[in-house]
Amino acid sequence: MRVRMKVTISGTRDGQPWPERGGAVELPDDEAGQMIAAGLAEEHDGEEPAEENAANPAEPEKATGRRKPMTKSTVEK
Repeated sequence: MRVRMKVTISGTRDGQPWPERGGAVELPDDEAGQMIAAGLAEEHDGEEPAEENAANPAEPEKATGRRKPMTKSTVEK
């Protein structure tokens, strides 16, 4: 069964790297079923995946302001 990966998996399968997220791979039916049940893949229908409106992965997240540490006098009040 041909499946499209919903996530990127590190490592290899049969000596070949797993396809990147959105890539397709041919798997035995039982293994494909397990990957689909685990939410790691979806059945490949031959169509290209729809473009997502996710944040730009190349753009790092911005940290929020830090709280001031509590002093002993603040805790005792």
